[in-house]
Amino acid sequence: MRRLDWVVLALVMGLIGATPPRAAELTTGELIDQTSWRKAEGLLPPEILAHYERGEYANKFVDWPADKNDHAPEFTAGTEANAGKFAVAPNGSVVDVATGKQPPYLVGFPFPTIDAQDPKAAYKVLWNYFYRTWFYYGNVYAESQINWMSPTGLERRVDVQGSFFYYDGVPREELPASNPNNFLYQNLVLVVRPSDVHGTAALTWRYRDPERRDSVWSYVPALRRVRAISPANRSDGFLGSDESPDDGPFFDGKVEDFEWSLVGQVDQLRIAEETNLQGRAKATWVEGKGWNTDWPDVPFLGYMDKSWKGIAWAPTGAAVLSKRRFWVIEGVPRDKYYLYGKLQLYIDTINFQGAWVRKFGWKNDLLAVHQVLSWNPIPFTRPDGTVDYLQGSNQAYQCVENLKLKRATVAGIKSSPAARLYTHVKFDPDVFSLDALARSGK
Repeated sequence: MRRLDWVVLALVMGLIGATPPRAAELTTGELIDQTSWRKAEGLLPPEILAHYERGEYANKFVDWPADKNDHAPEFTAGTEANAGKFAVAPNGSVVDVATGKQPPYLVGFPFPTIDAQDPKAAYKVLWNYFYRTWFYYGNVYAESQINWMSPTGLERRVDVQGSFFYYDGVPREELPASNPNNFLYQNLVLVVRPSDVHGTAALTWRYRDPERRDSVWSYVPALRRVRAISPANRSDGFLGSDESPDDGPFFDGKVEDFEWSLVGQVDQLRIAEETNLQGRAKATWVEGKGWNTDWPDVPFLGYMDKSWKGIAWAPTGAAVLSKRRFWVIEGVPRDKYYLYGKLQLYIDTINFQGAWVRKFGWKNDLLAVHQVLSWNPIPFTRPDGTVDYLQGSNQAYQCVENLKLKRATVAGIKSSPAARLYTHVKFDPDVFSLDALARSGK
């Protein structure tokens, strides 16, 4: 064959074997499933992409433009005021450039601009994630469920009451009058059902002091006493599940307990909520309590839908895939008793919400992946005219998949559509005392 013919043939064969167009060519409403999964190649963690390839997940693509990120005016103003004001100390904490000390309180992203060449870039990304999450939620009281799941269905469920009291990043009206113990936050979780674990409770105090480890206690009904436990146990599954206290809504470990490094930036698909992106979320103001999120009584996990053919823990309902750009950072725990040897976090470069946490063992083997649904804040107006920017979501998905044991735990879900999920709550600090922990247990 002539040389020109060979060139033409090579071009044709190259086109035949070319990778199909990916998310850049996807249009809103297009389904990613077993027939179209190749369009998501390179745009999802391999273990997540495999679910679509095998027909275990199926979600529409919905465009989420980079400029569609709403912030409360005071958050935006705080972010602008923070420009150049803060730095990351050698121990990983946020400090005021002028004083070299921790600021007593701040609102907004502490690091509005992040340079990928900055050796502290990963820490700045993570602190932006924390301050953004805290401000929008404010203090929280949630009645939620934790689901233990096999690939074919629900195996066990517990219902819990969780209270989260923050000392930084939230609106000033939610702050306590004083903070003599220099807390960053306090958290109390009480198991209310089923009966065999009813009364089990856990209390965490996290300190702003970077050198001070978390104080953690549990109340065990069988012993009828409060026990102090190691903060390393926050990496262990709660009540034997695969969801740990350090998972939280995405990641809730103490920043200074890890060595963080920046891997880079990447365009990826992430789980979002179509109802939220359309601005159709609902919430009700309850005087003296806060904003109560309204949830529709519809299936939103695979096992809840009798017609679903995929894996039991698949995100369904209003769950969609949207393309965003992410910082990828990795954290290695300083405590060698920590369950995982490395955590790899994908955090949105614009709104700093997390999408995936890939968990590796101490031998660098991938053990689990945390999958989190994202949301765009929506303004809601109280009866007195005060405007709060809320999660703006009527669905949640916090799923930790154990890749080795082929099971998953799904949390963050309201116990029922009528269960209470209050944000912007004003707490009495005594709720988070050791005496209160003992009283909460049964």
